[in-house]
Amino acid sequence: MKVIDLRSDTITLPTEDMRRAMYEAELGDDVYKEDPTVNFLEELAAHMLGKEAALLTASGTMSNLMAVLTHTHHGNEILLGSEAHILWYELGSASALGGVVLRTVPDNSNGQMDLDEVEQTIRPANIHFPQTALLCLENTHNRCGGTVLTPEYTSAMAKLAHQHGLQVHLDGARIFNAAVALGVPASRLVAPVDSICFCLSKSLSAPVGSLLCGTEEFVARARRWRQMLGGGMRQAGIIAAAGIIALQRMINRLNEDHSNAKRIACGLAGIPSIAIHPERVQSNIVIFEPPNTVSALDFIKGMDARGVRFSYLGGRKVRAVTHRMVNTGDMDEALKRIEMLIKEMGVKTG
Repeated sequence: MKVIDLRSDTITLPTEDMRRAMYEAELGDDVYKEDPTVNFLEELAAHMLGKEAALLTASGTMSNLMAVLTHTHHGNEILLGSEAHILWYELGSASALGGVVLRTVPDNSNGQMDLDEVEQTIRPANIHFPQTALLCLENTHNRCGGTVLTPEYTSAMAKLAHQHGLQVHLDGARIFNAAVALGVPASRLVAPVDSICFCLSKSLSAPVGSLLCGTEEFVARARRWRQMLGGGMRQAGIIAAAGIIALQRMINRLNEDHSNAKRIACGLAGIPSIAIHPERVQSNIVIFEPPNTVSALDFIKGMDARGVRFSYLGGRKVRAVTHRMVNTGDMDEALKRIEMLIKEMGVKTG
């Protein structure tokens, strides 16, 4: 039985081209800025995102933390959505290591915060209040089902933030999924923000790594934080080589992942006991709820035993993520196995 792993696009393995590039990579000491492969990757990333400079980091979590540390000071406050990855999945590192307060604004089902609510949440100048210094956005939005922020929305948010003296950081772990979904260059999606990070190790299939992009001055300060966090790597070109292939060859195929996500979402919608909104699926993430008589954890356990792996988002939410390692046939097979499990559990589907 083939295992269909839909837990995350982080399970993607490097392509043969990536493995070959890693083996053949020209190397140097990146802490001294002497690794030519890393330097090329950073220049390529900055160019593709329309920013002055970029910095290779070990992960998206590290990139987000470095951005917060670079933009803020101890005692500052940052604003972010109630479903933000930084809030849910990054161990409170911004508070623990940066000494900043995380203040949330409700996210709607599209992963957007209301403009007026954000403005009302920004602290006025007052000796009793922490200074609101940073607004964090997320595109695509993980916990809201891979939804996409439009250039217009991001521009409006950035304009508001800048009017109030805030910097703007975009957690763009899957920014190229957003760009492909909207049919616009990634550089347009991130043009108004002060910093942006994206992952190489998700849909782009590289084995590890993230890029943090911004102005030259911002990246220079972020580099010091990377060193302080123990993220200064030496012959990191073996990582960067795969990242170069990811950026040059893996973006154009992302529509396949989006199509497969839509396929499984529509298939789930055809099972009466499953709760899902297929019209909300915009990229490669699908969120749904199992039958009311089955807990999400029991459903996930049952499907794992049948060779289909999902991840748990809390409550009744189950997440599926499509990626390069699965295909259209796998989507149809996963749906068959889901229907079999529901039938075996005695759930009425009609």
